[in-house]
Amino acid sequence: MKIRLCQPSDLADLHRINEENVPAVGTVTVAELDGLVAGSNATFVAEDNGRIGGFLLGLVEGADYGSPNYTWLSERYPSFAYVDRIAVDAAFQGSGVGARLYEALEVHVADSRPVLACEVNTLPPNPGSLRFHKRLGFEEVGEQVFEPGAKAVVYLVKSLV
Repeated sequence: MKIRLCQPSDLADLHRINEENVPAVGTVTVAELDGLVAGSNATFVAEDNGRIGGFLLGLVEGADYGSPNYTWLSERYPSFAYVDRIAVDAAFQGSGVGARLYEALEVHVADSRPVLACEVNTLPPNPGSLRFHKRLGFEEVGEQVFEPGAKAVVYLVKSLV
């Protein structure tokens, strides 16, 4: 498995993988995903024999991004790297792809950002993602309810210093 930076030719595969992982990640159009990738600090792709197995889209503070989750973190951390989304193709899940994608972002921002941040859905529940992030050393720092009984997240941060 090779981890590399995203190329424009990857967009269709990234969109397919993203949509296959809804609601764990938010749905986006191809054009929206293209804009997110273009505005990212780094988007990493996991590739195995020419097949894309997953991706991670990372932002840093100061991005022109209206996500309420990004805003929540921006209000609390003056400098951070943010995982806007990570999605892994079903055929590659459980193979360590997610951890390798996180590792690539951590190495990319380690000398420039003190924390790595993300959120995980608690409604609808995503216990597998929460366990995954805790294994990687993330700690809960807050939560937000968007639609009572339907949509809520927990915010997680990992120190890079």
